Amino acid sequence: MSERVLTPRNRGFLFLDSHPAGCQQLVADMWQACPAGVPEGDGPVALVIGSSAGYGLAATLAGLKRAGIRGIAVSFEKAPTARRTATAGWYRTAATADIAGAAGRDLVFLNGDAFSDSMKDQVAGLIEQRFGGRLDYLIYSVAAPRRTDPDTGTTYASVLKPIGQANRTKTLVFDDEGVPEVREVETGQAEGDDVEQTVAVMGGADWERWIDHLAARGLLADKFATAALSYIGSPLTSAIYRQGTIGAAKAHLEATARTLNDRLDKTVGGRAVTSVNGAAVTQSSTAIPGIALYTGLLRGVLGEDLVPPIRQLAALWDQLTGAAPLDLDDEGRVRLDTFELTGDVQAAVAERWETATTATIADLADLDWFRAEVRRLYGFSVPGIDYTAPVATDVSWPDHTL
Repeated sequence: MSERVLTPRNRGFLFLDSHPAGCQQLVADMWQACPAGVPEGDGPVALVIGSSAGYGLAATLAGLKRAGIRGIAVSFEKAPTARRTATAGWYRTAATADIAGAAGRDLVFLNGDAFSDSMKDQVAGLIEQRFGGRLDYLIYSVAAPRRTDPDTGTTYASVLKPIGQANRTKTLVFDDEGVPEVREVETGQAEGDDVEQTVAVMGGADWERWIDHLAARGLLADKFATAALSYIGSPLTSAIYRQGTIGAAKAHLEATARTLNDRLDKTVGGRAVTSVNGAAVTQSSTAIPGIALYTGLLRGVLGEDLVPPIRQLAALWDQLTGAAPLDLDDEGRVRLDTFELTGDVQAAVAERWETATTATIADLADLDWFRAEVRRLYGFSVPGIDYTAPVATDVSWPDHTL
């Protein structure tokens, strides 16, 4: 087994390697931060699509601890090679599998393209053969740059662009020495079929295809419930996000939820919702202009009152399982972002945004927290880890044979 001393090497917010021990400890910390539920018996059968990072990882861990789920978790990660470590999600998945095993929960981890029909067939077969032929819950949390339509073979590519006109906004970057800089960046407007391409990747088409595929095999349990994870965010970032191409995809996701909700109600007495989550530092969010600055300022305003993903997803599981009332807004969405979008909080963030410059940012945003959160995405800056010690990088994907 290869062992190496790993130091962070990055290009902006993208790191070239991941630290296995740091990723393992990060998962353990999330597990400890999740309030314990009272699962009894075998627990419900759940499918989490996009289980290895961000809110999907939080959904998997919270589902295990709050609801005692068993079932299947799907993600797409890269194995270690002679030159590079595995992706961080690979190591997080291995750590999650250890936790599931220690908790006595039968959770199968599959690595592959969630958009493909072959993955859908594999999952359906496992539900039939291993989990009694009935699925109780499906959580959909997929962020991807491309999707190939299984029917047509067409590959679509998503883009992050405003709609109608170019957008100029402030953003936060760090140089190679970790020194923060506030810059203005301009993003050109969506052109051609940019909106349609983004909706095809990040909208509700694949979520609906999963439901259709499983329903056709007769695998949806009575009162089956499904939730797709979404985000609305602040007016400060709306031009590039909610009113941009990605926002069009989120609107399509929410429209899909309403369609699925009507269908599931009639067929199995079930429900489909979108869950609107609050801001967090994720590998996806750091790629969006302005989001890094906004999140750092938000943390500067809220401090420890910024609700982490694991606690948000614990609340979602409580609502899905009936441990807490299902609390929907006027458009049928579960809102877990209310801590962020109050008038007072948004006014305070907006005031800081207006005065944020390279000279003032250290006084306005929680930069130490933000930098550490970015590094923790890859297993670095995790408390309790000795980064001077060699660590085994050749970690196996969890075995799902009985």
